[in-house]
Amino acid sequence: MGVDNFSEQDWAYAYGTPQATGVFKHCVEDFVVKEDLGFELSDSGEHVCVKIRKKGVGTAHIVKTLAQHLSVKERDIGYAGLKDRQGICEQWFSLYVGKNRDVDLTPILGEQIELLDTKRNERKIRRGSHKGNIFEIRLRNVHGSREALEERLQAIAREGVPNYFGEQRFGFGNSNIEQALKLFRGELRLRPGFKRGMLLSAARSFLFNEILSARVQGNTWNQYLDGDVLNLQGSHSVFVPEQWDETLQQRLLEHDIHPTGALWGKGKYKASADCAALEQALVEQYAELRDGLLKFGLEHDRRSLRLLIDNLQWQLTETELLLQFSLPSGAYATTVLREVLALN
Repeated sequence: MGVDNFSEQDWAYAYGTPQATGVFKHCVEDFVVKEDLGFELSDSGEHVCVKIRKKGVGTAHIVKTLAQHLSVKERDIGYAGLKDRQGICEQWFSLYVGKNRDVDLTPILGEQIELLDTKRNERKIRRGSHKGNIFEIRLRNVHGSREALEERLQAIAREGVPNYFGEQRFGFGNSNIEQALKLFRGELRLRPGFKRGMLLSAARSFLFNEILSARVQGNTWNQYLDGDVLNLQGSHSVFVPEQWDETLQQRLLEHDIHPTGALWGKGKYKASADCAALEQALVEQYAELRDGLLKFGLEHDRRSLRLLIDNLQWQLTETELLLQFSLPSGAYATTVLREVLALN
């Protein structure tokens, strides 16, 4: 697969290519996301935190609107993650306004922006600081075997899905990868900041997805491969086992630990043996991306290859599929959906 013409459909499916089809995001009401911060706000401090329900607008639009309304800089507005424009999404924003300033958002409220809650906090809400998100997704015009779809959903609920980065990470028409290559070639100059970070993340995510796809094809995305670095479920902690044994195998089967894939960058590379050989051979095929990430100083990290879906529930009718589930921070709903249906 070429780095300039890839599609997410090229990456391997854990349960085979979906045969059923359905329409995704027919209208904004079909995609509902509720952010789970996972921590309590202090109720005091220089940051006013507002919980907003947005409809049909993106997170960046909300940030810009808040900054203009409050006459503050966009960098003084914090949020835990980007939420889709095409949907109804609830999320928290922190506004650095000082201890003595009150915030009135009434002039900007309406059908697209609704204020749900307000609290003060000592700190800015940082990217990735939330626990996760709760999704309710309605897929319409569903076609295909209902029996096969039920079996597929049961397998996904039981075993999870490959933890791919979602297609939105790569931009419309994979433009983020194209711009990342220009950045690495010196054809595009960007100061450190959000856009440059987004392009670097896209390049690293592409390499990760390539590694994960190879592990799916080899049926080792949820199995131990000699030399693997393992992730503890529900955390960012990783470890290298001194020796693989029955106890670790049982923990793997019980979803307490997961194999990981490389998030390429500089620093200590912990994988070895078969795992390292696979990863390094794949990344060698995309040397321009690999070398660019090293040049720009990204730190090497690991990401779980397996994504477990919490509280997956579904209702299937003749024409529609309603899904409800929770995902941790950094995981993508589209990664789950791609294993369920071929989306139109």
